[in-house]
Amino acid sequence: MFVFCVESSHARGMGHLFRSLTLATELRSRGHSVRFLANDHPNSLTIIRERGFDVALYDLATVTGWEKDFLEATASSAIWINDRLNTQRSHSETIKRLDAKLVTFDDRGDGAELADLNICALLFERTEGLKGRDVRLGVEYMILNPEIARYRRVREKLASILVTLGGADTYGVTVRVAKWLSGKPFPVTIVTGPSFQHMAELEEVVAAAAPDRFRLLNQVPSLAAEMYGHDLAITGGGLTPFEACAAGLPCVVVANEPFEIPVGRALEELGAAFFAGHHSVFDLGILDKPIPIRAMSEIAMTKVDLGGVGRVADLLERLAA
Repeated sequence: MFVFCVESSHARGMGHLFRSLTLATELRSRGHSVRFLANDHPNSLTIIRERGFDVALYDLATVTGWEKDFLEATASSAIWINDRLNTQRSHSETIKRLDAKLVTFDDRGDGAELADLNICALLFERTEGLKGRDVRLGVEYMILNPEIARYRRVREKLASILVTLGGADTYGVTVRVAKWLSGKPFPVTIVTGPSFQHMAELEEVVAAAAPDRFRLLNQVPSLAAEMYGHDLAITGGGLTPFEACAAGLPCVVVANEPFEIPVGRALEELGAAFFAGHHSVFDLGILDKPIPIRAMSEIAMTKVDLGGVGRVADLLERLAA
């Protein structure tokens, strides 16, 4: 039994949830039992259930003391997977005391030392001090939506821009990006997520722009399919720019959180993206210059592959054996 314990909200964002769902779907396809634990966030709970997974609630305010009830309901030798960032030691100690294996993602918490596996595909700085019995670094462990394989292509020139800044876009960066783009000549499609709370301001910007400047979509059935029709994406610094790159779609990355800054810089160093800075001071001036779309698209597809979910699932199966 694999138990996914996730945190997802407007404040935290929904990247943890979507990453876990991709991995959980892969494990389910291999015949494994999967269960979710999540904080009380209605949009997230709905998405988990729509994907066909059982989900129970846990209290974010309680660090430990609640895990036993969930693990006792599972088969023996459960694998507990935390996708909540920094794990506290008392929680890790409880998991180990209950004879479960512990897996974490991008974990710098003091409980990471007790993790059997710490997958750190999104960490690009200060990695020498990462803790865990088995720490895996590198883009090759990035868990990306396998559906992207159907929508890969090399872009030739900049004719259409996609703006997608996460399931929540906590700070309303989409609104400010739309304002900046409103006077530019490119057709722009804006995709908002299920926890986006800035729609009134965004619609005001769209209404004030020239006709046909913007196409506004909410909760598209497939972001991978929507990406296919565009030549450049403006994204946050989570998993989305890597999914775009795997599809051959170059990016401009705006960091929503400080820990996303190294992500933007790393993608720029790969040659697959430009880093526009932290959301408080971002600069999209690169769009005023010639952009080598084809070269960036080819590099992106070469540097970011879709095998990460399979590699991580293999590691989990070996841990469970």
